Amino acid sequence: MLMTDHIQRMSAFMTQQAGQQDDNAWRGRQQTADDNLDQALIQRLAALFGHAPPPPGAALPPLWHWAFFQTPSFESELGEDGHPEDDDFLPPRNGRQRMWAGGEFEFRRPLMLGLPARRVSTLENIEQKQGRSGALTFLTVRHDYYQEHHQGDTQRDDPAISERQDIVYRAPAPPKTSGGDSPPEAQWQRRVTPTPVLLFRYSAVTFNGHRIHYDQPYATGREGYSGLVVHGPMIATLMLDAFQTAHPEARLRRFTYRGQMPLTVPEPFTVAGRIEADGQASLWAANDRGVAHQATLEFEP
Repeated sequence: MLMTDHIQRMSAFMTQQAGQQDDNAWRGRQQTADDNLDQALIQRLAALFGHAPPPPGAALPPLWHWAFFQTPSFESELGEDGHPEDDDFLPPRNGRQRMWAGGEFEFRRPLMLGLPARRVSTLENIEQKQGRSGALTFLTVRHDYYQEHHQGDTQRDDPAISERQDIVYRAPAPPKTSGGDSPPEAQWQRRVTPTPVLLFRYSAVTFNGHRIHYDQPYATGREGYSGLVVHGPMIATLMLDAFQTAHPEARLRRFTYRGQMPLTVPEPFTVAGRIEADGQASLWAANDRGVAHQATLEFEP
């Protein structure tokens, strides 16, 4: 019995060591994507969010950059869920689900429409953990966004925006449906009723093939959701948009967000927030079951 325990411990140790060696081979990998922030895509985003399109040369609204800098994959390279199965930048998923758990932004200056820009992505860290549903892989990806010409400058070496993105690989498991905390009293709020058309259009404008956002039989039958899943990035964008509508003169500095439970069609939800201190705000998205996504924001009034 003791020998069996010893063998099992040694096997687990060797597996862990092999996994760490594999992780080290991926850490530090980089990927570069260039884009022109063209007006045609801006018009589609503006229609999606119900805004008049900003004119050429104006600042790109916060988080609209997620529609740009896409690295398209052939359909033959996609997994069953619609995500790329393997690439040269992120490690293989090996049949696990990929989730966008949250992230953080540092805004130094806005990206300007109609001008060339570049995103440099770095896989900063990989961490292996064991959860209740099985093995979990946590990826930390850093995106730095550069734009050479800004208000007369000929060269800027520092990024206009820096983003940390938290990604999780996990074994297929039922999604969390239990309610979150009750939201605090809001100082501003906006009611959102998600529809299949809204989700499909956001998937299209961001070239997002994940089937949970547009394929109802797959989302409910294969991944166990109650309906089509509202995109986490779209929720983050709506939270910031509601803040800016209430505080149009504010200059964004740092934004940190994370998801706690999915929001699904057709259940309405509210994006809301409140000022906690000078230059600090709490933002959230909540439905009748509680807070589903939450964020903190630092800004200059």
